[in-house]
Amino acid sequence: MENDRLFILIVLSSVFIGMLTISNVLAFKLVEFTTLLIAPAGVFAYAITYPMTDTMVEIFGKDKVKFIVFIGVLTQLLVLGIIQLSVILPSASFFQHQSEFALVLSQSSRIIFASLIAYLFSQLWDITIFSWTKKKTKGKYLWLRNNLSTISSQLLDSTLFVIIAFYGMMSTSELLMLVIGQYFVKVIIAVMDTPIVYMLVYIIRNKFDVGEVEI
Repeated sequence: MENDRLFILIVLSSVFIGMLTISNVLAFKLVEFTTLLIAPAGVFAYAITYPMTDTMVEIFGKDKVKFIVFIGVLTQLLVLGIIQLSVILPSASFFQHQSEFALVLSQSSRIIFASLIAYLFSQLWDITIFSWTKKKTKGKYLWLRNNLSTISSQLLDSTLFVIIAFYGMMSTSELLMLVIGQYFVKVIIAVMDTPIVYMLVYIIRNKFDVGEVEI
């Protein structure tokens, strides 16, 4: 049973860290779904981190997940350092795209910094609200704590991320539009991920016989 718990925790945390990392790389591109609905391309990958967090809190408790969140911060700092190193290293004489490479990845550095701040505060908020709601409902209504924690933390995340990542590059109205667009997409994904959280929790508890930790 203990091996099963470790295996599940490694899988969920790996998906969590992987989606967090790739979301920062993709975030430089802005996707226009409609004229009024614009969001970073990384929003889909980043949204996947929340059902991973909620599932881990539900099964393993908030203390382990907070530790994983801080590991995520260290991972992003490492990624930031590797990106900066890759930009400043001299390119091969036949490599013709150094300026484009530097343009995209230099912007990614600011985006990663913005993501770090937004990620840290929103994930800790998500864990806190999820745990608090679980206590108040005495472990019932998984759908409620999943949606309440994710939807509220996504608003915090979207606001912090857009302001830090794109302030000075856009007008106030454009920043507001980007916050609203990103948040709207994240809320839709949050509602859609509720069945995923239920499925993951069911499989972990029943197929792997992994119990939960009291919060």
